[in-house]
Parts: sequence; C-alpha cells; structure tokens
Amino acid sequence: MSNPPVFALIDCNSFYASCERVFRPDLAKTPIVVLSNNDGCVIARSYDAKPFIKMGEPYFQIKQKLKQHGIVPFSSNYALYGDMSERVMTLIESMVPAVEIYSIDEAFADLTGIGGLDELGRQIRAQVLRCTGIPVGVGIANTKTLAKLANHTAKRLQAQTGGVVNITDPIKRDWVLRNTDVSEVWGVGRKMKLHLDTMGIKTAMDLAKADPWTLRKKFSVVIEKTARELAGTSCLELDEPDPPKQEICCSRMFGKRLTDLAPIKEAVATYMMRASEKLRAQNSLCKKVRVCIRTGMFNPDEAKYANGVVVDMPYPTDDVRLLTKAAVDALDHIYRPGFKYSKAEVMLLNLCQPGEYTDDLFAVSQPAEAARVMTVLDQINERWGRGTLRSASVPTNPEWGMRREMMSQSYTTKLDQLWSVACK
Repeated sequence: MSNPPVFALIDCNSFYASCERVFRPDLAKTPIVVLSNNDGCVIARSYDAKPFIKMGEPYFQIKQKLKQHGIVPFSSNYALYGDMSERVMTLIESMVPAVEIYSIDEAFADLTGIGGLDELGRQIRAQVLRCTGIPVGVGIANTKTLAKLANHTAKRLQAQTGGVVNITDPIKRDWVLRNTDVSEVWGVGRKMKLHLDTMGIKTAMDLAKADPWTLRKKFSVVIEKTARELAGTSCLELDEPDPPKQEICCSRMFGKRLTDLAPIKEAVATYMMRASEKLRAQNSLCKKVRVCIRTGMFNPDEAKYANGVVVDMPYPTDDVRLLTKAAVDALDHIYRPGFKYSKAEVMLLNLCQPGEYTDDLFAVSQPAEAARVMTVLDQINERWGRGTLRSASVPTNPEWGMRREMMSQSYTTKLDQLWSVACK
C-alpha cells in the first residue's frame, strides 16, 4: 500500500519587507511598506504596518499617515528581492525531494513518505532564517489546498504554532477547517465567497462537506477540486517546470514624461537588454520584435497617442545587438513629435528553440561567433552583477529611469553596494 501524499507550503512572511529588514537590523521592530514602480502605491507591508495601511493605497495620499505611525517606506528593489528569493528556494530544494516554486516568495514541497514532519518543518524554517534572514511559515497537509490553509494558520497563530502547522492528523485538520473563514481558502475570491454565502457555506469546513458535484454544476471544476482537497482527497500534484515562454515582454513607465526621441531610444535599448537576458535564460531564439510607445491615458490635459510596430528579424536570434538595433530603428516609424510619452514596451515574439525551425537552404542563420559573445556577456553579468557589461546604447543612470527615491542598496548584486560593518 502506497503512502498517502503529503505536501508542504513554505511561504516567506511579508517577503519584500523582510528582504529590506535583512540588511537593516535597526528596522527589526519598525513597520515597513514597499511601493510600486515610480513610488506609486503600496504593494507590500510588514505585519506591524498592516493595521494602519491598506494594500494599494497611493503613496502621495498616505505620506502623513506613514509619519504619524512611524512607518518607513521603501521603493521597490526587485534585484534584491529576486536574489533573496533564489537563495531561499535553493535552500528549500536542498532539504526536500521535490519542489514546485509557486511564486517569488512561496514554494510547495513533496514530503510523501518522509517521517518526522513537524521536525522537518522546523528545520526548514530555522535553516532559511539562519542562512538568509527571511522568516517563513510552513504548512503541512495531505493536499496542496490544505497545506495552503495550514500555512495560513501557522502565520495567523505564530505565537502558538512557532510558524509550523501540520494538519495531516484529521483532528487537527478539522479544527483548522472549522476555525477558518471560507474566504481564506486558496482560490476562493470575494465574488465566490458571496455565492457560497447564499448556500450557507461560511467556513472551510462547510466547503469541505459540500457536495462536489453540485459545486461543479453551479460553479466550476476548480471549486469542485477545492472542496475535494479540503476533504482530504488530493487532486493537485506538484507542477512540472514551466515550458519555455512563447512571448517575452519588458515594459516600464518612465520616471518622467519624455518628448524627445533620443531618451525613448535609450529606454527601449534598456528594456531590450533585459528581455534578451530572459530569452537566453530559456535557451530560445526570437523571430519577431514588437515595439510600442504611448502617452499617459488618464490626464485630460495631455494629448493622447499610442502606436506599435512589428519587425521581422533576418534570422532567429538571441543577439542583443541585433535585437536592439531592430527595436531602436523601429521607433523612427512610430514616434511622433509633440506628445509627452509615459511608457515604452518591447515584446519578443515567435520564439523557438535552436533546431526547432527549418532553415531555408540559402537562408542566413545566426553566426556561431554571436552565440559565443552572448555567452560571455551573460557569464560576466552573472558573476559581477547585471549591467556590468551592456550595450553601448544603455545608459547607467538615465534621467528617464523609474522614480525610486527610497530604494535600498543592491546589497547582494552589486560589489560597490555590499553591506559594510563598522568596527568600534
């Protein structure tokens, strides 16, 4: 008889805020919020900031409230968050048989057939905290949906649980189900909660006991599987690694409105640099490039304009030099003077893997020298930090860059911003 499936969900607590605290121990007991691109609105909050600040609140509206409650704002530092996430996931992968990275701050692990689950959960939590400084919660159960619920309970009752909750025991599982509102169940949104309320389904236990076939007919197979998972029947397995993307996009708002063509070309070259890195990371080649620019669309006092163009590459390529030239030259066809541009976008289309396309007998293909140059480029940037080696058209500190006036240092990705400790 095979062992019943066991899953764990390891979720970083207030991940963006926790990353900021790792290198700022002086803020260990200070509430923190992290802002979106161009310091627009709140996208992350530390636990102690949540009673005062709502997700999505515009920064310009809450400046006084932040000061009033002693809350420290940070601009988003995605390079730091991405690197810290990679460190956390690498540690988790070293401690369990199989992992599905679900998002930047959470991962499912397959613990089927492993004994001492509570102790393993505590070991994972302690190891991640010791090696990265990031606190995590661990939920363990016989289905992914229950593991998600166990993780929620671990965070909600952290003082009592120590951040680890194992509900493979039916008695503990039923207690969690009875004491959890149905809105906290993975996949049950606000609209679904309203529908379930009309059926008298108020708690996770109510949903677990509901007739799955009725839920399927009334709503969808997704909510049916959710109910079955809550009842202890595993319907969701660990996902396989995602296949290569068929499209890659890099899009950013400018830090200020642009009217001249030259800085817009710099921005497009910068975005293409990042898009091509993603392209080579999945070992793909690009056949077409789409470039778009637009003005702001919500200011009634500004003239509105948006346009885009698709360019065919001479051959499938991952060469940032060729891709950048195609994208920058395409701007000449869609740029119109007299407008205040707020955003540019580059999209790599018709992606393929080497060997997946059939060459015409006389068609030109990417030179082997170009592939070697790109390999060296990526190796240097991986070792010394992104942007160490870049296209000449990519500036280091552009005036049009995103407004990130409160961004922390790139402690883990730039040598000149390493954490320094003064000895007294």
